[in-house]
Amino acid sequence: MELPTDALTPEDRRENQKSAYVLMTAAYNEEAHIEKTLQSVISQTVRPERWVIVSDNSADRTDEIVRSYANRYDFIRFLRVSKTAGHSFHSKVVALHKGAGLLGGVAYDFIGNIDADLSVEPFYFEQLLNQFQQDPCLGLAAGFVYEDDGRGFSSHWSNSVSDVGHAAQLVRRECYEALGGYAVLKYGGEDWYAQTCARMKGWRVEAIPDLKIFHHRHTGAGIRPLKNAFRLGKMDYSFGSDPVFEVIKCLRRFREKPYVIASMIRLAGFAWPYIVGEDRAVPEEFKTFLRGQQRSRVSTLVGADKWIVAKQRSKTA
Repeated sequence: MELPTDALTPEDRRENQKSAYVLMTAAYNEEAHIEKTLQSVISQTVRPERWVIVSDNSADRTDEIVRSYANRYDFIRFLRVSKTAGHSFHSKVVALHKGAGLLGGVAYDFIGNIDADLSVEPFYFEQLLNQFQQDPCLGLAAGFVYEDDGRGFSSHWSNSVSDVGHAAQLVRRECYEALGGYAVLKYGGEDWYAQTCARMKGWRVEAIPDLKIFHHRHTGAGIRPLKNAFRLGKMDYSFGSDPVFEVIKCLRRFREKPYVIASMIRLAGFAWPYIVGEDRAVPEEFKTFLRGQQRSRVSTLVGADKWIVAKQRSKTA
């Protein structure tokens, strides 16, 4: 049973404060999935102190659904952003920045994002908070994304403990403020940018395999895959991605539909800004740090390949 606030000792209050978090969500035409997200958050064993949901100019029933929950649950705040019709890859973060204004007056130690097309298990955020409490150097964390392949939900092939997606993540407040919040980027990639900046500033970043994020709309659904692949290539360029690493990454993404051609178009998108002389979206310090990380990963991959070849040769010798 919960103690009334005035019965808590100073030690209890400090402990509660360590678990205080807030969430933000930017939703654009999510009537098909957002109720799953809403039910998921209100069912959490540890609820957020406040959850700001921003409708990014939605034209379906998204606003109606969210308002109905905001009227019933005091910790939910709703904001509608009206603008010129259309949707861009940076509009999500612009919407989150506007929604952050509704967090004023709330005490919290963690701030996070949850997308409007997913659900998580009831203990998701409680266990995520436990990870932070066990490791003071952990600055940004999330779970693994699961998608329905027609035979049930399974772990997305791109999941990695070193890659923390934006879908349902928490950021330690000190880390978030050091980053200056989520960056508004022309081609998207705010999750990649945030975790790279966090590492630059000495924070640890980790995805937790045991925490599942159930994504109810397949990655890339609702957008043209080839156009998206070209956009992702331009995003990689804008971050200063190493060309050798980019080629290897695209080769490893042959499993993404449409097979092969999407990887080739992503490489074309990466090359195009070189041709037109487009400026990068990141400072030189970021580019240097990112390329150092990528070259280290390439060296690790090459070393692993050499080990496998040597092992195979030893078996046939």
